[in-house]
Amino acid sequence: MADPAAPAFVRVANRGAITACVILSVVMQALDTTIANVALPYIQGSVSASADQINWVLTSYIVAAAIMTPPSGFLAARFGRKRVLSAAIVGFVLASMLCGAAQSLSQIVGFRLLQGFFGAALVPISQGILLDIYTPEERGSAMALFGVSVMVGPVLGPVIGGWLTENISWRWVFYINLPLGALAFTGVAIYLKETATNATAKLDWIGFGALSLGIASLQIFLDRGAQLDWFDSGEIIIEAAVCAAAFYILVVHTFTAQNSFIKPRLFLDRNFSVGMIFIFVVGITYLASMALMTPYLQTLMGYPVVTAGVVMGPRGLGTMACMFLVGRLIGKVDIRLLLTAGLGVSAWAMYDMSGWTPDVSQTTIMVTGFIQGAGLGLLFVPLTTVTFATLPAQFRGDGTGLYNLSRNIGSSVGISFVAYLLTRNTQVNHAEIANYVTPYNRVFENPAIKQAWDPLKLAGRAALDEMVTKQATVIAYIDDFKLLMLLCLAAIPLVILLRSPKRQEAPTEDHAMVME
Repeated sequence: MADPAAPAFVRVANRGAITACVILSVVMQALDTTIANVALPYIQGSVSASADQINWVLTSYIVAAAIMTPPSGFLAARFGRKRVLSAAIVGFVLASMLCGAAQSLSQIVGFRLLQGFFGAALVPISQGILLDIYTPEERGSAMALFGVSVMVGPVLGPVIGGWLTENISWRWVFYINLPLGALAFTGVAIYLKETATNATAKLDWIGFGALSLGIASLQIFLDRGAQLDWFDSGEIIIEAAVCAAAFYILVVHTFTAQNSFIKPRLFLDRNFSVGMIFIFVVGITYLASMALMTPYLQTLMGYPVVTAGVVMGPRGLGTMACMFLVGRLIGKVDIRLLLTAGLGVSAWAMYDMSGWTPDVSQTTIMVTGFIQGAGLGLLFVPLTTVTFATLPAQFRGDGTGLYNLSRNIGSSVGISFVAYLLTRNTQVNHAEIANYVTPYNRVFENPAIKQAWDPLKLAGRAALDEMVTKQATVIAYIDDFKLLMLLCLAAIPLVILLRSPKRQEAPTEDHAMVME
């Protein structure tokens, strides 16, 4: 029996330096989720791609990252966290350099796949390191730092990407990873100690293959569905069938195999299971709303790309401010109350956005964005803390991988779905509004209106169509924002299922990675 007088937790040497290095690697990966978005028109022209083809620059990265996130726990156990993290940083940077040097669409899509494969391990391994080197009492603040790096990266991406694209070249949205990666790799090599490895660890290839095939076919199904009119297309039917079959095999294999890729034991922990649903909703609402905001500001409101990024900046400031505040409240305020408040604030922000028009002021956009970011700050830190509060330490590596997988899938599904709804509702609204555009509408008796929008003249009909399309698009955006608001409200009852973790006076060694 261990000496009760001995400390249960050995403070890690150079903990601050280790934290800075892993946070930097997470920021580097998080930036790439959105930094390429604003550069897409420039990349499209450079590689002579169509509008449909250029979307693969984004989806290829998401699919690769989603597929390779769950195996991060196995890789860390088999080869050691330090080796895997170092290899991930080097591979991510090299893939970024290749993306910047790409000369064709096939090259850049292939290199983005490679970038996603290497970058997938950065977030879960970094999160696992932070969870292990901090005590349960300190993890609230640690997860605040981690949350800032994960969630603010996508906010800074459009700002940095827009500035680099306009002032240097779109290729620099990828080259910027070189200095960041060099700093992170150097710090990891110097300060991080290697963990024990398990030479007997094996990867469940059937489970991994089924999950990979399911995610890939799901993403292709979502991306191509709207273009091919969904199930009227044979291709979409095949992709849906492959997706359903792959996930069916995964579920059956998970509950029948002795050492399955996904451990069923994880989902016996109620907090972890509910947390997986929560982070899926967070992925949908946060990144989907960002995906809507960028074209709203640039297309409908005519903002330059840099201005649009700057106007969206307060969203990240709200997230950072609230995350640091909530980090200090963990253990003092019931986590379920914080989660309820976060969902409520996020829902209010979406409600306010559903009342916007292209004439909305920059001040309103920035204030609402700040509030929405604050809502995310209220969500992310408590959610991460409560999700892993009751999960045994031996399952933490697999848990962080699945947790981040759920967030990635939520993001990709949310972005694809709101984009589809935006296109569909714009068409429906356009048809409904156009029913009122006839030569017999008495509005055209007004000389000023008839001069600008005369339906009997070609120029007038063109101007009318432009105005109707704009109005139809505005209504479609409103519908999307309302849907995201309802999703936030629908998630609130889930907090009842969570168990608030009890404060621990002295954590055991199982809850921390002991280093010399």
